[in-house]
Amino acid sequence: MTVEAGAAPRSGLVPRLLRENRDFRGFFTGQAISLVGDQVTLIALPLVGVLVLHAGAAQMGFLTTAELLPNLLFALHAGAWIDRRGRRRQVMIVADLGRAAALASIPIAYAFDALTLTQLYVAGFVSGTLSVLFYVSYSTLFVSLVPRERYVEANSLLHGSRALSFVGGPSLGGFLVQLLSAPVTLVTDAVSFLVSAFSLSRISPVEPPADAEGGGRLAAGARYILGSPIVRASLLATATINFFNFVFWALFILYATRSLHVRPGLLGLVLGAASLGGVIGSLLTGRISRRIGIGPAFALGCVVFPAPLVLVPLAGGPEWAVLGFLFLAEFLSGFGVMILDISVGSIRAALIPDSVRARVTGAYLLVNYGVRPVGAFTGGLLGSQLGLRPTLWIATVGAIAGALWLLPSPIMRLRELPEIEVA
Repeated sequence: MTVEAGAAPRSGLVPRLLRENRDFRGFFTGQAISLVGDQVTLIALPLVGVLVLHAGAAQMGFLTTAELLPNLLFALHAGAWIDRRGRRRQVMIVADLGRAAALASIPIAYAFDALTLTQLYVAGFVSGTLSVLFYVSYSTLFVSLVPRERYVEANSLLHGSRALSFVGGPSLGGFLVQLLSAPVTLVTDAVSFLVSAFSLSRISPVEPPADAEGGGRLAAGARYILGSPIVRASLLATATINFFNFVFWALFILYATRSLHVRPGLLGLVLGAASLGGVIGSLLTGRISRRIGIGPAFALGCVVFPAPLVLVPLAGGPEWAVLGFLFLAEFLSGFGVMILDISVGSIRAALIPDSVRARVTGAYLLVNYGVRPVGAFTGGLLGSQLGLRPTLWIATVGAIAGALWLLPSPIMRLRELPEIEVA
């Protein structure tokens, strides 16, 4: 590719795909900004409940449930509706605008001294429901924007921006909460959704046609997963890892602060710095998949993501040693999750037919996200019965075992992206 006369060479600064593909560049920019906003909300929304509305443990649990419940209630129906309707980009724009309005309602109510926990639950539920619509549509729009041979490259860029948001987003959220208050900070994420909607409105990919005759069959996505050895094995592996990972994270903060005596502010700094592991993982996944194959790369991610977390129950000794263990655990785990997410996302993008893509995504989300609240609940139950450290050991070993689902599957033999399957 030649450089325009008088222009400075940009090959070392801007990835080639972003230079060459205008539509993907617009999509990427909007999503990168929105991801930072999401990380701000991850800090600010719970703090609204704690600092402004004085919510207790049970009420905070209800808030988390309200945000996650739409995955269980609507993922299948959303997939069927979107496959039947088409117009995925328009659905994503409406979802972004709706999520911006839901979040903006919180600082508005706060300004008029009318904010209640009920409104917080409703805003979380509405935002979660619209997120289901957004991400079910996302999978089809992605393959409309990116050529097949560049799926890994595009996923690396998108997941790399997600990893970067983990580094700076929580710190930015904490700073804004101190500066502006928790409710006002939510305006940041509302604005990021507006930016995402604007970016989507500026692109014009050619989407696959809607499946007007078959789009309404709710079970089509589940049947496809059951009939595909690759997708079935990947779902079993990722759902197992997700379940035990949420067992782990239900107790991690409590264990780090109460048992390891790490101060919350210092813990936040360590975890934020360790998030750079995810950035490095997103940069190296393409090379790893070319070296060992896309399937073995996915299997590697399924091990490297959960395995370093064993360092948490192993941590002990002086404060510097404890912090070192926690840093390495999060750094290496972040590295592994990027390999996992980029590889499996590229495999599914290449394999699943457009005619059922949204329904398969909906069914996949139903299981893969549906196990999260179950895992968190199980973690709390086991932690109260067995103790924090034994439960963390169970969680890490169980998550590592998720990779066993891949051993008898064709995934281990995948060197290149698979050919599309017939639904």
